Amino acid sequence: MSREEALLHFLARAGRAGWTRRALAGDASARRYERISGDTGSLILMDADPATCGPVQPFLAIREHLYHYGFSAPALWAEDQEAGFLLLEDFGDALFTRVMADDPARELPLYRSAAALLARLHGKPLPGGLTPMTAEALAAMIAPAFDFYAPGQSGQLPAVQAAFAEALRPVAAQPAVLALRDFHAENMVFLSDRKGDRQVGLLDFQDAFATHPAYDLVSMLQDARRDVSPGTEEEIIAFFIARTGADSAKFRAAYALLGAQRNLRILGIFSRLAATRHKPQYLALQPRVWRHLQADMAHPALAPIREALAPLPSPVVPA
Repeated sequence: MSREEALLHFLARAGRAGWTRRALAGDASARRYERISGDTGSLILMDADPATCGPVQPFLAIREHLYHYGFSAPALWAEDQEAGFLLLEDFGDALFTRVMADDPARELPLYRSAAALLARLHGKPLPGGLTPMTAEALAAMIAPAFDFYAPGQSGQLPAVQAAFAEALRPVAAQPAVLALRDFHAENMVFLSDRKGDRQVGLLDFQDAFATHPAYDLVSMLQDARRDVSPGTEEEIIAFFIARTGADSAKFRAAYALLGAQRNLRILGIFSRLAATRHKPQYLALQPRVWRHLQADMAHPALAPIREALAPLPSPVVPA
């Protein structure tokens, strides 16, 4: 049976045979998404072939955790875990990115609501099965930067990873919280009919892990896909620190360290997508990621890492 035939059988079993299907823009993964529509409304079909996307169980486990605690994760309407098909609640098209493009004045309140969501989420117990990230594990994640972005500097990788691991040790020693990882404006939907932080619809969290509370905040504010105004970034950091009672100096150091770790990894991932999945559009995002990296490197906590990273070239975007 072909993948398409299996999908049609799944829709028939879910009572949605014959519904109109429309492909939606995908993400950096191999997953495919469609909006299916019928007389009773619309749903989102996730097509995550286990052979290329891995199992859907991690997504379902985090979705259940978020849903249980009252966050706006999509309701689940039907599933075939073995085949990798899910039917999910359709949150609509009001992605934060689009709302802010239409009305830039919405940037600060939208990000404030997302930061409030993170503060509430971090106060909940961790879901089962998540292993807190060690300093060494976080440092290991920068490898794509040297494997794909700057392979000519690959000999520097052990020294850079060792410097990161040492600098990240105090960060990793802090109590871990749930990090959704891909927490940015294209993975959040504004739900106008809900209240408080439940207005933030969450879309992409299957790669979640446990780490420092700054991880998702820097993911949101140092967005690879859109420029966040410096004033908004600073105000949201201050808002989050006040909301959570975090030590400001320690939190800002962790924010810079995790930002540098993330941005190095993203440079490598985007180069890998261009080289191995024929997605050159991601190379156009690298200059923004590079600027984020340079801002993070200016923090005193990054002093031991700056020298090791000095030979790293700035990105060159093909004409």
